[in-house]
Amino acid sequence: MNKLVFVVDDNDSNLTMAALALEKDFKVLTIPSALKMFSVLEKKLPDLILLDIEMPDMTGLEAYEKLKENPQWKDILVIFLTGHEEGAVLSKARESGAVDVIQKPIVASVLLNCVKKHCS
Repeated sequence: MNKLVFVVDDNDSNLTMAALALEKDFKVLTIPSALKMFSVLEKKLPDLILLDIEMPDMTGLEAYEKLKENPQWKDILVIFLTGHEEGAVLSKARESGAVDVIQKPIVASVLLNCVKKHCS
């Protein structure tokens, strides 16, 4: 059975690009915000979450901290998606404990290889 990957991003084109890159090898659920992700987590547990850092309402870094506080969710693998190329936000993402960070714009082959690497 294919592993389940959540793609959490407030940008529709990023959600579409990620889903197209992954759908042959994984079950993919696209979610437009971190807040919606938490309501979905009450019903389904993914093997991995692709989590955008910059989102309104709740940033990816805040969502990651909340994930790690919950015993049911703390072991879910997280890969951050970011448009940041340098600076404090990118440093925080790399130091957070997430398994990887992928730069935007999303390159389908890079995304697929990264998810396969961590979700095998």
